[in-house]
Amino acid sequence: MSHPISRFPVPEIKDLPDDIREKILAVQEKAGFVPNVFLTLAHRPDEFRAFFAYHDALMLKTTGSLNKAEREMIVTATSAKNNCLYCVVAHGALLRIYAKQPLVADQVAVNHLKADITPRQSAMLDFALKVCLTSHSVDEIDYATLYGHGFDDEDIWDIAAITAFFGLSNRMANVISMRPNDEFFLMGRTPR
Repeated sequence: MSHPISRFPVPEIKDLPDDIREKILAVQEKAGFVPNVFLTLAHRPDEFRAFFAYHDALMLKTTGSLNKAEREMIVTATSAKNNCLYCVVAHGALLRIYAKQPLVADQVAVNHLKADITPRQSAMLDFALKVCLTSHSVDEIDYATLYGHGFDDEDIWDIAAITAFFGLSNRMANVISMRPNDEFFLMGRTPR
């Protein structure tokens, strides 16, 4: 049974502008498939470029103390609160792979307080969820708590920026009914 990946038109890869087509084909070569987010957002090329430029600036940066697994942990936990199936499934897969923990994504998505994560990561997710749900209530106590776990101001900015960016992503994925690729559901569940 074939299900649409978006309620909006999905362009053919061959019809896309060269830069977008090249980016999608590079992802396909690395992953072995094209994540649906690339195909669905290609519907609006200028927005595609802006989205992935900011995504890459946040998620691929090599400075700061957040590792790749922690960045994906933030996405998975906050996307669950925003009821974004696409991001929970896709970024949960990346979390499992980067953390090398087949259970962690499900734990974090349901209740990070019961997850097999460090106290530092739990504090990070407490803050991310506060930014996600009640950002107006962030105060000095939140900063002090994070400082106590070894985060600095740049790390705190990263946590907030990842949360905020994926808030936009979650909302667009929900509005366009973006379907997760079947491949994501099994990725990282069996240790290699």
